[in-house]
Amino acid sequence: MTESAELKPATSFVEVKSSSDDDHALNTLGHVRLRDKDTKAIILIPTPSDDPKDPLNWPYAFKVYTAIAVCFAMILCNFLAAGPTLAIAQTAMDFFPDWKETGLDGPIAKTAYFFNCTALFQGLGNLMWMPLINKYGRRAVYVAAFTLYTITAVWCAVATQYANFLVARIFMGIAAGAGECLAPVTISDIFFLHQRGTVTALYTASLNLGVASGAIIDGFIVKLHPWRYIYYVAIALIGTVTIIVYFTFPETSYNRSPHTQGITTTLHSESGAYHDKVQDDNGNFSYIQRVPSAAMKPHKFLIDGLKLNHGTFTEESLWAMALRPVLLLALPPVLWATLVMSVTIGFITAITSNVAPAYASAYGFEAWQAGLCFFAGVIGALLGIVLGGNLSDWVADFFTKRNNGVREPEMRLPAIMISVITGPLALALYGVGINNKMHWMVPTLAIGLINFTITQATNVSLVYTIDSYRPIAGEVVVTQLAFKSCFGFLLGFYTNPWVNISGYSVAYGEMAAICGGILVLWIPLYVWGKTIRQKTISWRIMKHARWDVDREVGE
Repeated sequence: MTESAELKPATSFVEVKSSSDDDHALNTLGHVRLRDKDTKAIILIPTPSDDPKDPLNWPYAFKVYTAIAVCFAMILCNFLAAGPTLAIAQTAMDFFPDWKETGLDGPIAKTAYFFNCTALFQGLGNLMWMPLINKYGRRAVYVAAFTLYTITAVWCAVATQYANFLVARIFMGIAAGAGECLAPVTISDIFFLHQRGTVTALYTASLNLGVASGAIIDGFIVKLHPWRYIYYVAIALIGTVTIIVYFTFPETSYNRSPHTQGITTTLHSESGAYHDKVQDDNGNFSYIQRVPSAAMKPHKFLIDGLKLNHGTFTEESLWAMALRPVLLLALPPVLWATLVMSVTIGFITAITSNVAPAYASAYGFEAWQAGLCFFAGVIGALLGIVLGGNLSDWVADFFTKRNNGVREPEMRLPAIMISVITGPLALALYGVGINNKMHWMVPTLAIGLINFTITQATNVSLVYTIDSYRPIAGEVVVTQLAFKSCFGFLLGFYTNPWVNISGYSVAYGEMAAICGGILVLWIPLYVWGKTIRQKTISWRIMKHARWDVDREVGE
Protein backbone atom coordinates (compact mmCIF):
# COMPACT_ATOMS: atom_id res chain seq x y z
CA MET A 1 0.00 0.00 0.00
CA THR A 2 1.76 3.12 -1.21
CA GLU A 3 0.70 6.72 -1.26
CA SER A 4 1.31 7.02 -4.97
CA ALA A 5 -1.30 4.38 -5.57
CA GLU A 6 -3.98 6.63 -4.18
CA LEU A 7 -3.68 9.75 -6.33
CA LYS A 8 -6.65 10.74 -8.42
CA PRO A 9 -7.02 9.60 -12.00
CA ALA A 10 -9.63 10.99 -14.37
CA THR A 11 -11.21 7.90 -15.87
CA SER A 12 -14.46 6.13 -15.35
CA PHE A 13 -13.96 2.39 -15.79
CA VAL A 14 -11.38 -0.25 -16.54
CA GLU A 15 -11.00 -2.38 -19.62
CA VAL A 16 -10.29 -5.93 -18.50
CA LYS A 17 -8.90 -8.43 -20.96
CA SER A 18 -8.29 -12.13 -20.72
CA SER A 19 -4.86 -13.68 -20.93
CA SER A 20 -5.42 -14.13 -24.65
CA ASP A 21 -5.63 -11.27 -27.13
CA ASP A 22 -9.39 -11.25 -27.09
CA ASP A 23 -10.96 -7.83 -27.01
CA HIS A 24 -14.00 -8.77 -24.98
CA ALA A 25 -14.29 -7.39 -21.48
CA LEU A 26 -14.50 -9.59 -18.45
CA ASN A 27 -15.61 -8.21 -15.11
CA THR A 28 -16.96 -11.21 -13.18
CA LEU A 29 -15.67 -13.79 -10.71
CA GLY A 30 -12.35 -12.09 -10.09
CA HIS A 31 -10.78 -12.74 -13.54
CA VAL A 32 -9.20 -9.34 -14.30
CA ARG A 33 -6.16 -7.85 -15.97
CA LEU A 34 -4.23 -6.23 -13.12
CA ARG A 35 -1.09 -5.26 -15.01
CA ASP A 36 -0.94 -3.57 -18.40
CA LYS A 37 0.20 -5.99 -21.11
CA ASP A 38 2.61 -3.44 -22.62
CA THR A 39 3.86 -1.26 -19.77
CA LYS A 40 3.43 -3.82 -16.95
CA ALA A 41 2.05 -0.98 -14.82
CA ILE A 42 -0.61 -1.73 -12.20
CA ILE A 43 -4.16 -1.26 -13.46
CA LEU A 44 -6.42 0.36 -10.89
CA ILE A 45 -9.35 -1.92 -10.15
CA PRO A 46 -12.04 -0.80 -9.54
CA THR A 47 -11.36 2.24 -11.73
CA PRO A 48 -12.06 5.57 -10.00
CA SER A 49 -14.58 7.95 -11.50
CA ASP A 50 -14.22 11.73 -11.93
CA ASP A 51 -16.50 12.29 -8.93
CA PRO A 52 -14.72 13.75 -5.85
CA LYS A 53 -17.26 11.85 -3.73
CA ASP A 54 -16.01 8.53 -5.08
CA PRO A 55 -14.30 6.85 -2.07
CA LEU A 56 -11.52 5.66 -4.38
CA ASN A 57 -10.65 9.34 -4.92
CA TRP A 58 -10.42 10.21 -1.24
CA PRO A 59 -7.09 11.58 0.03
CA TYR A 60 -4.73 8.77 0.90
CA ALA A 61 -4.29 9.98 4.48
CA PHE A 62 -8.04 9.85 5.07
CA LYS A 63 -8.23 6.34 3.64
CA VAL A 64 -5.58 5.20 6.09
CA TYR A 65 -7.37 6.98 8.94
CA THR A 66 -10.65 5.29 7.97
CA ALA A 67 -9.03 1.84 7.86
CA ILE A 68 -7.42 2.33 11.28
CA ALA A 69 -10.61 3.75 12.81
CA VAL A 70 -12.70 0.92 11.40
CA CYS A 71 -10.27 -1.66 12.79
CA PHE A 72 -10.27 0.02 16.22
CA ALA A 73 -14.06 -0.14 16.17
CA MET A 74 -13.75 -3.81 15.22
CA ILE A 75 -11.50 -4.43 18.24
CA LEU A 76 -14.14 -2.99 20.54
CA CYS A 77 -16.86 -5.08 18.89
CA ASN A 78 -15.08 -8.15 20.28
CA PHE A 79 -13.87 -6.51 23.48
CA LEU A 80 -17.05 -7.43 25.36
CA ALA A 81 -17.70 -10.66 23.47
CA ALA A 82 -15.13 -12.99 25.05
CA GLY A 83 -13.10 -10.80 27.40
CA PRO A 84 -15.57 -10.95 30.33
CA THR A 85 -15.35 -14.76 30.36
CA LEU A 86 -12.32 -14.33 32.64
CA ALA A 87 -14.77 -13.07 35.25
CA ILE A 88 -17.28 -15.89 34.70
CA ALA A 89 -16.92 -17.19 38.25
CA GLN A 90 -17.44 -13.74 39.83
CA THR A 91 -20.38 -13.10 37.50
CA ALA A 92 -21.96 -16.43 38.43
CA MET A 93 -21.58 -15.69 42.15
CA ASP A 94 -23.33 -12.35 41.67
CA PHE A 95 -26.32 -13.68 39.73
CA PHE A 96 -26.65 -16.89 41.80
CA PRO A 97 -26.13 -15.88 45.46
CA ASP A 98 -26.95 -19.43 46.68
CA TRP A 99 -23.90 -20.85 44.89
CA LYS A 100 -22.34 -21.92 48.20
CA GLU A 101 -25.17 -24.40 48.74
CA THR A 102 -25.53 -25.56 45.11
CA GLY A 103 -21.89 -25.37 44.02
CA LEU A 104 -20.50 -23.30 41.18
CA ASP A 105 -20.78 -25.78 38.33
CA GLY A 106 -24.47 -25.11 37.65
CA PRO A 107 -24.28 -21.29 37.98
CA ILE A 108 -21.19 -21.14 35.73
CA ALA A 109 -22.94 -23.24 33.09
CA LYS A 110 -25.91 -20.87 33.12
CA THR A 111 -23.65 -17.82 33.14
CA ALA A 112 -21.91 -19.14 30.02
CA TYR A 113 -25.11 -18.39 28.12
CA PHE A 114 -24.31 -14.68 28.51
CA PHE A 115 -21.19 -15.01 26.38
CA ASN A 116 -22.20 -17.82 24.04
CA CYS A 117 -25.44 -16.09 23.06
CA THR A 118 -23.56 -12.86 22.38
CA ALA A 119 -21.17 -14.69 20.08
CA LEU A 120 -24.05 -16.45 18.32
CA PHE A 121 -26.04 -13.27 17.65
CA GLN A 122 -22.92 -11.43 16.50
CA GLY A 123 -23.04 -13.68 13.47
CA LEU A 124 -26.77 -14.18 13.03
CA GLY A 125 -27.42 -10.44 13.40
CA ASN A 126 -25.41 -9.89 10.23
CA LEU A 127 -28.18 -11.58 8.25
CA MET A 128 -30.29 -8.57 9.24
CA TRP A 129 -27.61 -5.88 8.90
CA MET A 130 -26.16 -6.76 5.50
CA PRO A 131 -29.32 -6.24 3.40
CA LEU A 132 -29.67 -2.80 5.03
CA ILE A 133 -25.98 -2.07 4.38
CA ASN A 134 -26.31 -2.96 0.70
CA LYS A 135 -29.61 -1.14 0.23
CA TYR A 136 -29.13 2.07 2.21
CA GLY A 137 -25.36 2.34 2.58
CA ARG A 138 -22.73 1.89 5.27
CA ARG A 139 -23.02 5.08 7.31
CA ALA A 140 -26.62 4.71 8.50
CA VAL A 141 -25.87 1.21 9.80
CA TYR A 142 -22.62 2.35 11.45
CA VAL A 143 -24.52 5.04 13.35
CA ALA A 144 -27.43 2.79 14.34
CA ALA A 145 -25.28 -0.17 15.35
CA PHE A 146 -22.76 1.72 17.49
CA THR A 147 -25.50 3.73 19.16
CA LEU A 148 -27.21 0.46 20.08
CA TYR A 149 -23.87 -1.02 21.18
CA THR A 150 -23.28 1.87 23.59
CA ILE A 151 -26.80 1.53 24.98
CA THR A 152 -26.40 -2.21 25.57
CA ALA A 153 -23.06 -1.67 27.34
CA VAL A 154 -24.85 0.66 29.77
CA TRP A 155 -27.71 -1.84 30.04
CA CYS A 156 -25.33 -4.66 31.00
CA ALA A 157 -23.58 -2.45 33.55
CA VAL A 158 -26.82 -1.84 35.48
CA ALA A 159 -28.80 -5.07 34.89
CA THR A 160 -29.16 -7.15 38.05
CA GLN A 161 -31.61 -9.86 36.96
CA TYR A 162 -30.44 -12.91 35.00
CA ALA A 163 -33.06 -12.64 32.22
CA ASN A 164 -32.55 -8.89 31.89
CA PHE A 165 -28.78 -9.29 31.59
CA LEU A 166 -29.14 -12.12 29.06
CA VAL A 167 -31.42 -10.03 26.83
CA ALA A 168 -28.94 -7.15 27.06
CA ARG A 169 -26.11 -9.44 25.98
CA ILE A 170 -28.17 -10.75 23.03
CA PHE A 171 -28.83 -7.21 21.78
CA MET A 172 -25.17 -6.43 22.37
CA GLY A 173 -24.25 -9.28 20.04
CA ILE A 174 -26.63 -8.01 17.36
CA ALA A 175 -25.15 -4.50 17.59
CA ALA A 176 -21.51 -5.61 17.70
CA GLY A 177 -22.02 -7.97 14.77
CA ALA A 178 -22.59 -5.03 12.45
CA GLY A 179 -18.98 -3.98 12.89
CA GLU A 180 -17.76 -7.41 11.80
CA CYS A 181 -19.51 -7.24 8.43
CA LEU A 182 -19.10 -3.49 7.87
CA ALA A 183 -15.32 -3.42 8.19
CA PRO A 184 -14.36 -5.64 5.21
CA VAL A 185 -16.88 -4.06 2.82
CA THR A 186 -15.75 -0.58 3.89
CA ILE A 187 -12.14 -1.55 3.15
CA SER A 188 -13.19 -2.94 -0.25
CA ASP A 189 -15.01 0.33 -0.98
CA ILE A 190 -12.00 2.60 -0.51
CA PHE A 191 -8.96 0.52 -1.52
CA PHE A 192 -7.95 -0.97 -4.85
CA LEU A 193 -7.67 -4.67 -5.63
CA HIS A 194 -3.87 -4.75 -5.41
CA GLN A 195 -4.01 -3.30 -1.87
CA ARG A 196 -6.88 -5.37 -0.53
CA GLY A 197 -4.93 -8.18 1.12
CA THR A 198 -2.70 -5.87 3.13
CA VAL A 199 -5.51 -3.69 4.46
CA THR A 200 -7.95 -6.55 5.09
CA ALA A 201 -5.24 -8.15 7.22
CA LEU A 202 -5.72 -5.26 9.65
CA TYR A 203 -9.37 -6.28 9.91
CA THR A 204 -8.68 -9.98 10.53
CA ALA A 205 -6.05 -9.02 13.11
CA SER A 206 -8.65 -6.82 14.82
CA LEU A 207 -10.90 -9.87 15.24
CA ASN A 208 -8.15 -11.37 17.40
CA LEU A 209 -6.97 -8.21 19.10
CA GLY A 210 -10.46 -7.54 20.44
CA VAL A 211 -10.54 -10.90 22.22
CA ALA A 212 -6.90 -10.71 23.35
CA SER A 213 -7.07 -7.11 24.61
CA GLY A 214 -10.36 -7.88 26.34
CA ALA A 215 -8.78 -10.83 28.15
CA ILE A 216 -5.74 -8.78 29.22
CA ILE A 217 -7.62 -5.67 30.37
CA ASP A 218 -10.50 -7.57 31.94
CA GLY A 219 -8.02 -9.73 33.83
CA PHE A 220 -6.54 -6.67 35.52
CA ILE A 221 -10.00 -5.23 36.19
CA VAL A 222 -11.28 -8.32 38.01
CA LYS A 223 -8.07 -8.47 40.02
CA LEU A 224 -8.64 -4.98 41.44
CA HIS A 225 -12.36 -4.27 41.04
CA PRO A 226 -15.78 -5.97 40.84
CA TRP A 227 -16.60 -7.51 37.45
CA ARG A 228 -19.07 -4.77 36.49
CA TYR A 229 -16.13 -2.39 36.07
CA ILE A 230 -15.45 -4.26 32.83
CA TYR A 231 -18.60 -2.69 31.45
CA TYR A 232 -17.85 0.73 32.93
CA VAL A 233 -14.54 0.80 31.07
CA ALA A 234 -16.21 -0.50 27.91
CA ILE A 235 -18.85 2.25 28.03
CA ALA A 236 -16.11 4.88 27.87
CA LEU A 237 -14.29 3.14 25.01
CA ILE A 238 -17.37 2.30 22.96
CA GLY A 239 -18.84 5.75 23.57
CA THR A 240 -15.65 7.31 22.20
CA VAL A 241 -15.80 5.17 19.07
CA THR A 242 -19.47 6.04 18.62
CA ILE A 243 -18.61 9.76 18.63
CA ILE A 244 -15.87 9.08 16.06
CA VAL A 245 -18.45 7.26 13.91
CA TYR A 246 -20.89 10.18 14.18
CA PHE A 247 -18.43 12.81 12.98
CA THR A 248 -15.77 11.11 10.84
CA PHE A 249 -17.30 8.06 9.09
CA PRO A 250 -18.75 9.24 5.75
CA GLU A 251 -20.66 7.02 3.36
CA THR A 252 -18.41 4.67 1.34
CA SER A 253 -21.00 3.00 -0.90
CA TYR A 254 -20.79 4.21 -4.48
CA ASN A 255 -22.65 3.16 -7.62
CA ARG A 256 -20.31 2.33 -10.49
CA SER A 257 -21.12 1.79 -14.15
CA PRO A 258 -21.08 -1.89 -15.10
CA HIS A 259 -19.98 -1.09 -18.67
CA THR A 260 -16.48 -0.65 -20.02
CA GLN A 261 -15.52 2.41 -22.07
CA GLY A 262 -12.32 1.23 -23.72
CA ILE A 263 -10.06 2.93 -21.15
CA THR A 264 -7.41 1.30 -19.03
CA THR A 265 -6.11 3.32 -16.08
CA THR A 266 -2.60 2.42 -14.97
CA LEU A 267 -0.26 3.70 -12.30
CA HIS A 268 3.35 4.68 -12.93
CA SER A 269 5.34 2.98 -10.19
CA GLU A 270 7.91 5.79 -9.80
CA SER A 271 6.24 9.12 -10.55
CA GLY A 272 2.79 8.25 -9.26
CA ALA A 273 1.27 9.62 -12.46
CA TYR A 274 -1.66 7.89 -14.08
CA HIS A 275 -1.64 6.73 -17.70
CA ASP A 276 -4.85 6.36 -19.68
CA LYS A 277 -4.62 3.82 -22.49
CA VAL A 278 -7.36 4.95 -24.89
CA GLN A 279 -8.54 3.06 -27.94
CA ASP A 280 -9.91 5.06 -30.89
CA ASP A 281 -12.57 3.98 -33.39
CA ASN A 282 -9.94 2.36 -35.62
CA GLY A 283 -8.64 0.14 -32.82
CA ASN A 284 -5.43 2.09 -32.31
CA PHE A 285 -4.16 2.72 -28.78
CA SER A 286 -2.68 5.94 -27.44
CA TYR A 287 -1.31 6.79 -24.02
CA ILE A 288 -2.21 9.96 -22.15
CA GLN A 289 -0.31 10.81 -18.99
CA ARG A 290 -2.33 12.48 -16.28
CA VAL A 291 -0.38 14.02 -13.43
CA PRO A 292 -2.39 13.48 -10.23
CA SER A 293 -4.21 16.50 -8.96
CA ALA A 294 -3.68 17.93 -5.50
CA ALA A 295 -5.46 16.27 -2.63
CA MET A 296 -9.10 17.20 -2.38
CA LYS A 297 -10.29 19.34 0.45
CA PRO A 298 -12.20 17.36 3.06
CA HIS A 299 -15.39 19.35 2.68
CA LYS A 300 -15.81 18.09 -0.89
CA PHE A 301 -16.61 14.58 0.29
CA LEU A 302 -16.70 14.50 4.09
CA ILE A 303 -19.53 16.89 4.92
CA ASP A 304 -21.87 15.53 2.27
CA GLY A 305 -20.88 11.97 3.18
CA LEU A 306 -21.92 12.45 6.81
CA LYS A 307 -25.59 12.62 5.89
CA LEU A 308 -27.61 9.64 7.08
CA ASN A 309 -29.84 9.43 4.01
CA HIS A 310 -28.09 8.77 0.71
CA GLY A 311 -31.00 7.10 -1.04
CA THR A 312 -30.72 3.49 -2.16
CA PHE A 313 -27.74 1.81 -3.80
CA THR A 314 -29.46 -1.23 -5.34
CA GLU A 315 -32.86 -2.25 -6.60
CA GLU A 316 -32.54 -5.71 -5.09
CA SER A 317 -35.07 -6.67 -2.44
CA LEU A 318 -34.07 -6.95 1.19
CA TRP A 319 -35.41 -10.49 1.23
CA ALA A 320 -33.19 -11.58 -1.70
CA MET A 321 -30.11 -10.15 0.00
CA ALA A 322 -31.02 -11.81 3.32
CA LEU A 323 -31.42 -15.21 1.65
CA ARG A 324 -28.25 -15.00 -0.49
CA PRO A 325 -25.70 -15.67 2.33
CA VAL A 326 -27.32 -19.05 2.99
CA LEU A 327 -27.34 -20.02 -0.68
CA LEU A 328 -23.71 -19.00 -1.10
CA LEU A 329 -22.67 -21.97 1.04
CA ALA A 330 -23.32 -24.09 -2.05
CA LEU A 331 -20.30 -22.48 -3.72
CA PRO A 332 -17.15 -24.50 -2.87
CA PRO A 333 -14.83 -21.45 -2.50
CA VAL A 334 -17.26 -19.81 -0.06
CA LEU A 335 -17.86 -23.05 1.82
CA TRP A 336 -14.12 -23.61 2.22
CA ALA A 337 -13.47 -20.06 3.41
CA THR A 338 -16.37 -20.40 5.85
CA LEU A 339 -14.85 -23.59 7.26
CA VAL A 340 -11.42 -21.91 7.53
CA MET A 341 -12.88 -19.05 9.56
CA SER A 342 -14.97 -21.47 11.64
CA VAL A 343 -12.15 -23.82 12.64
CA THR A 344 -9.60 -21.07 13.33
CA ILE A 345 -11.77 -18.58 15.20
CA GLY A 346 -13.93 -21.38 16.58
CA PHE A 347 -10.97 -23.14 18.17
CA ILE A 348 -9.68 -19.95 19.81
CA THR A 349 -13.19 -19.78 21.26
CA ALA A 350 -12.61 -23.29 22.58
CA ILE A 351 -9.40 -22.11 24.23
CA THR A 352 -10.85 -18.92 25.74
CA SER A 353 -13.93 -20.74 27.02
CA ASN A 354 -11.83 -22.70 29.52
CA VAL A 355 -8.49 -20.87 29.59
CA ALA A 356 -8.92 -19.70 33.19
CA PRO A 357 -9.69 -23.16 34.69
CA ALA A 358 -7.04 -24.76 32.42
CA TYR A 359 -4.25 -22.48 33.64
CA ALA A 360 -5.57 -22.69 37.19
CA SER A 361 -5.49 -26.48 37.27
CA ALA A 362 -2.15 -26.82 35.47
CA TYR A 363 -0.21 -23.88 36.93
CA GLY A 364 -2.29 -22.41 39.75
CA PHE A 365 -2.77 -19.16 37.78
CA GLU A 366 -5.39 -16.65 38.82
CA ALA A 367 -7.72 -15.21 36.17
CA TRP A 368 -5.64 -12.06 35.64
CA GLN A 369 -2.48 -14.12 35.17
CA ALA A 370 -4.20 -16.27 32.55
CA GLY A 371 -5.30 -13.04 30.86
CA LEU A 372 -1.70 -11.86 30.61
CA CYS A 373 -0.92 -14.91 28.49
CA PHE A 374 -2.96 -13.31 25.73
CA PHE A 375 -0.10 -10.89 25.11
CA ALA A 376 1.14 -13.78 22.97
CA GLY A 377 -2.10 -13.50 21.02
CA VAL A 378 -1.45 -9.81 20.35
CA ILE A 379 2.04 -10.59 19.03
CA GLY A 380 0.70 -13.43 16.88
CA ALA A 381 -2.02 -11.25 15.37
CA LEU A 382 0.46 -8.48 14.53
CA LEU A 383 2.78 -10.96 12.81
CA GLY A 384 -0.23 -12.29 10.92
CA ILE A 385 -0.81 -8.84 9.41
CA VAL A 386 2.52 -9.02 7.62
CA LEU A 387 2.38 -12.67 6.55
CA GLY A 388 -1.34 -12.68 5.86
CA GLY A 389 -1.62 -9.27 4.20
CA ASN A 390 1.62 -8.07 2.63
CA LEU A 391 2.79 -11.59 1.82
CA SER A 392 -0.50 -12.65 0.26
CA ASP A 393 -0.53 -9.53 -1.94
CA TRP A 394 3.07 -10.21 -2.94
CA VAL A 395 2.33 -13.85 -3.75
CA ALA A 396 -0.74 -12.87 -5.78
CA ASP A 397 1.24 -10.25 -7.69
CA PHE A 398 4.07 -12.73 -8.34
CA PHE A 399 1.71 -15.17 -10.03
CA THR A 400 -0.08 -12.31 -11.81
CA LYS A 401 3.17 -11.27 -13.48
CA ARG A 402 3.83 -14.87 -14.49
CA ASN A 403 0.31 -14.98 -15.99
CA ASN A 404 0.99 -12.05 -18.32
CA GLY A 405 -0.65 -9.54 -15.98
CA VAL A 406 -3.98 -11.35 -15.55
CA ARG A 407 -5.13 -11.91 -11.96
CA GLU A 408 -7.10 -14.90 -10.76
CA PRO A 409 -8.33 -14.95 -7.14
CA GLU A 410 -6.61 -18.31 -6.53
CA MET A 411 -3.20 -16.69 -7.00
CA ARG A 412 -3.04 -15.62 -3.35
CA LEU A 413 -3.87 -19.06 -1.94
CA PRO A 414 -0.29 -20.42 -1.69
CA ALA A 415 0.36 -17.89 1.10
CA ILE A 416 -1.95 -19.88 3.40
CA MET A 417 0.53 -22.78 3.51
CA ILE A 418 2.15 -21.15 6.54
CA SER A 419 -1.06 -21.60 8.51
CA VAL A 420 -1.40 -25.21 7.41
CA ILE A 421 1.62 -25.73 9.69
CA THR A 422 1.00 -23.23 12.50
CA GLY A 423 -2.72 -23.94 13.04
CA PRO A 424 -2.52 -27.65 13.89
CA LEU A 425 0.79 -27.09 15.70
CA ALA A 426 -0.82 -24.47 17.96
CA LEU A 427 -3.74 -26.69 18.97
CA ALA A 428 -1.50 -29.70 19.58
CA LEU A 429 0.90 -27.63 21.71
CA TYR A 430 -1.94 -26.25 23.79
CA GLY A 431 -3.49 -29.64 24.47
CA VAL A 432 -0.22 -31.41 25.25
CA GLY A 433 1.10 -28.48 27.28
CA ILE A 434 -1.93 -28.27 29.56
CA ASN A 435 -2.40 -32.03 29.80
CA ASN A 436 1.21 -32.74 30.78
CA LYS A 437 1.62 -29.54 32.79
CA MET A 438 4.59 -28.51 30.73
CA HIS A 439 6.06 -25.04 31.22
CA TRP A 440 3.37 -22.38 30.99
CA MET A 441 5.15 -20.92 27.96
CA VAL A 442 4.10 -23.96 25.89
CA PRO A 443 0.33 -23.29 25.90
CA THR A 444 1.05 -19.55 25.82
CA LEU A 445 3.10 -20.01 22.66
CA ALA A 446 0.14 -21.99 21.31
CA ILE A 447 -2.17 -19.02 21.97
CA GLY A 448 0.20 -16.83 19.97
CA LEU A 449 0.36 -19.33 17.10
CA ILE A 450 -3.41 -19.82 16.88
CA ASN A 451 -3.96 -16.05 16.85
CA PHE A 452 -1.35 -15.78 14.10
CA THR A 453 -3.19 -18.49 12.17
CA ILE A 454 -6.53 -16.72 12.54
CA THR A 455 -5.12 -13.49 11.13
CA GLN A 456 -3.05 -15.12 8.39
CA ALA A 457 -5.37 -17.90 7.21
CA THR A 458 -8.70 -16.11 7.49
CA ASN A 459 -7.27 -13.07 5.70
CA VAL A 460 -6.12 -15.16 2.74
CA SER A 461 -9.39 -17.11 2.52
CA LEU A 462 -11.61 -14.06 3.10
CA VAL A 463 -9.87 -11.90 0.49
CA TYR A 464 -9.93 -14.86 -1.90
CA THR A 465 -13.72 -15.03 -1.76
CA ILE A 466 -14.12 -11.23 -1.89
CA ASP A 467 -11.94 -11.15 -5.02
CA SER A 468 -13.98 -14.00 -6.51
CA TYR A 469 -17.41 -12.49 -5.85
CA ARG A 470 -16.70 -8.77 -5.38
CA PRO A 471 -20.21 -7.48 -6.33
CA ILE A 472 -21.68 -9.46 -3.41
CA ALA A 473 -18.71 -9.11 -1.06
CA GLY A 474 -21.04 -8.19 1.80
CA GLU A 475 -23.06 -11.38 1.55
CA VAL A 476 -19.88 -13.45 1.16
CA VAL A 477 -18.55 -11.97 4.41
CA VAL A 478 -21.86 -12.54 6.22
CA THR A 479 -21.92 -16.20 5.17
CA GLN A 480 -18.58 -16.74 6.84
CA LEU A 481 -19.32 -14.67 9.94
CA ALA A 482 -22.75 -16.17 10.58
CA PHE A 483 -21.70 -19.80 10.37
CA LYS A 484 -18.46 -19.09 12.23
CA SER A 485 -20.58 -17.78 15.09
CA CYS A 486 -22.78 -20.89 15.07
CA PHE A 487 -19.67 -23.10 15.20
CA GLY A 488 -18.22 -21.01 18.02
CA PHE A 489 -21.54 -21.17 19.89
CA LEU A 490 -21.45 -24.96 19.84
CA LEU A 491 -17.81 -25.11 20.89
CA GLY A 492 -18.55 -22.77 23.79
CA PHE A 493 -20.86 -25.42 25.22
CA TYR A 494 -19.10 -28.60 24.21
CA THR A 495 -15.41 -27.83 24.71
CA ASN A 496 -15.42 -28.59 28.43
CA PRO A 497 -17.35 -31.91 28.05
CA TRP A 498 -15.07 -32.80 25.13
CA VAL A 499 -12.00 -32.19 27.29
CA ASN A 500 -13.51 -33.98 30.30
CA ILE A 501 -14.20 -37.12 28.25
CA SER A 502 -11.09 -37.25 26.06
CA GLY A 503 -8.52 -35.20 27.97
CA TYR A 504 -6.66 -32.14 26.75
CA SER A 505 -4.17 -33.99 24.54
CA VAL A 506 -6.75 -36.01 22.63
CA ALA A 507 -9.39 -33.27 22.39
CA TYR A 508 -7.01 -30.62 21.08
CA GLY A 509 -5.24 -33.21 18.94
CA GLU A 510 -8.55 -33.90 17.22
CA MET A 511 -9.07 -30.17 16.78
CA ALA A 512 -5.59 -29.95 15.21
CA ALA A 513 -6.47 -32.69 12.71
CA ILE A 514 -9.72 -30.96 11.76
CA CYS A 515 -7.93 -27.62 11.37
CA GLY A 516 -5.16 -29.05 9.19
CA GLY A 517 -7.60 -31.03 7.05
CA ILE A 518 -9.64 -27.91 6.26
CA LEU A 519 -6.69 -25.60 5.59
CA VAL A 520 -4.88 -27.99 3.22
CA LEU A 521 -7.86 -27.89 0.85
CA TRP A 522 -6.31 -24.73 -0.62
CA ILE A 523 -4.34 -27.04 -2.91
CA PRO A 524 -7.28 -28.42 -4.97
CA LEU A 525 -8.80 -24.93 -5.04
CA TYR A 526 -5.55 -23.51 -6.38
CA VAL A 527 -5.47 -26.14 -9.13
CA TRP A 528 -9.14 -26.28 -10.09
CA GLY A 529 -10.58 -23.17 -8.42
CA LYS A 530 -11.17 -21.17 -11.62
CA THR A 531 -13.09 -24.04 -13.22
CA ILE A 532 -15.05 -24.60 -10.01
CA ARG A 533 -16.04 -20.93 -9.83
CA GLN A 534 -17.21 -20.87 -13.44
CA LYS A 535 -19.14 -24.14 -13.23
CA THR A 536 -20.80 -23.72 -9.84
CA ILE A 537 -22.11 -20.20 -10.48
CA SER A 538 -24.39 -21.79 -13.11
CA TRP A 539 -25.86 -24.40 -10.78
CA ARG A 540 -29.64 -24.34 -10.59
CA ILE A 541 -29.67 -23.37 -6.91
CA MET A 542 -27.52 -20.33 -7.67
CA LYS A 543 -30.18 -18.71 -9.87
CA HIS A 544 -31.73 -17.51 -6.60
CA ALA A 545 -28.41 -16.04 -5.48
CA ARG A 546 -27.45 -14.14 -8.66
CA TRP A 547 -27.10 -10.39 -8.22
CA ASP A 548 -28.52 -7.47 -10.17
CA VAL A 549 -26.32 -5.48 -12.53
CA ASP A 550 -26.43 -2.46 -10.20
CA ARG A 551 -24.24 -4.42 -7.76
CA GLU A 552 -21.38 -4.65 -10.28
CA VAL A 553 -18.24 -2.67 -9.43
CA GLY A 554 -15.96 -3.54 -12.34
CA GLU A 555 -14.24 -6.67 -11.07
